Amino acid sequence: MKKLFTLFAAGLLALCSMVTHAQDGKSDYPLGAGDTIRVQVFQNPDLTIETRVSESGIITYPLIGAVPLGGLSVAAAEKKIADALQTGGFIQKPQVNIALIQIRGNQVSVLGQVARPGRFPLETVNTRLSDMLANAGGATAAGDDVVVVTGIRDGKAFRKEIDIPSIFLDNKAQDNLLLQGGDTIYVHRAPVFFIYGEVQRPGSFRIERDMTIMQALAQGGGPNARGSEKRLRLHRKLPNGTVQQIEPQLTDAVQANDVLYVKESIF
Repeated sequence: MKKLFTLFAAGLLALCSMVTHAQDGKSDYPLGAGDTIRVQVFQNPDLTIETRVSESGIITYPLIGAVPLGGLSVAAAEKKIADALQTGGFIQKPQVNIALIQIRGNQVSVLGQVARPGRFPLETVNTRLSDMLANAGGATAAGDDVVVVTGIRDGKAFRKEIDIPSIFLDNKAQDNLLLQGGDTIYVHRAPVFFIYGEVQRPGSFRIERDMTIMQALAQGGGPNARGSEKRLRLHRKLPNGTVQQIEPQLTDAVQANDVLYVKESIF
């Protein structure tokens, strides 16, 4: 009867552990440097410890010593410790439970033109770029459509520019990157153009996708009573630093930092 009760209790603990992980969504969270965890073994209170995952992804555990847990999910880490206890002959059928006390490892930094810049934990192994941008509140009105993701992949520096709307508008799901701990997402300020002269609202405006000179003119409210859309001059800075002056067509594309001048009508 005692043996039956023990087996039942062990099974109940395992079931509770599974339910807890399912509820808190942390069973597939990849442990990383700086995470603080509590490790418990059923009916072995002397093996309960709270510890921090080292920079090399290792914890030191009673009886079995150094255990590499970095990158493992919580469930996989529980199994690794249980297997080590059983293989070492310390406990026959150990029931191990790991609880996340504080998440510091596997964080992603979101910087620039977002509603809530900061560091956010990777709570699951399949967190994608769009998920993390949503955590940060998305790009502000001044934010660019293109974001820069940097980090480390296969031991090498990684950098990629990603057009966020194209992920959904052009079905480029492959650009919705799987993030890793230590990644940084940077949302730059959207490019702008400038318009002045005989217009209703001179000033600087965000360049919308595929914007033309005609649309840029409309952003400035169009020519005023003295201006003419047929008398335009565009100042465009070239890669070599020189400024080119051209008479644009209304269908020409607007580029970052273009300066559009609307001249006074000759009539």
